[in-house]
Amino acid sequence: MKFVLLTIVVLVAVFYFVRQSNNKKIALENIATGKEFLATNKAQPEVIETASGLQYQVLQKGEGNTHPSAKSTVEVHYHGTLLDGTVFDSSVERNESISFPLNRVIRGWTEGVQLMVAGDKFKFFIPSRLAYGNNGAGSIAPGSLLIFEVELLAVE
Repeated sequence: MKFVLLTIVVLVAVFYFVRQSNNKKIALENIATGKEFLATNKAQPEVIETASGLQYQVLQKGEGNTHPSAKSTVEVHYHGTLLDGTVFDSSVERNESISFPLNRVIRGWTEGVQLMVAGDKFKFFIPSRLAYGNNGAGSIAPGSLLIFEVELLAVE
């Protein structure tokens, strides 16, 4: 019985380390691809880059005058894609906006949405270090650059 238990523990450990190694390789490839994209993207005249490396493009200006803080709860509509265009999440496709505290999402969102006022619609280009880093999340591979179109509906 002890031998079987030891074998299982060893197999789980081996699986974990192999998976971590594969994730790191995938992350490094995706980070390199993301950096290449961002270098080209920031040359576009309508794209703005912040000090953190977040890039954004203003798609629509709103009428609001209040910027949310990191502690604000916001209501948004969004559409999230990977660099290849794969949709991984979209309140737009669900036809249902969502509200959440801004300090409970990825860093790229927390930073980017604070630049907006109600009615603004921005496109965010979020490097992996401001998203999920070397970890994956659902259908998002480790090291992935994320692209979001976000419309700020309200600051609550």
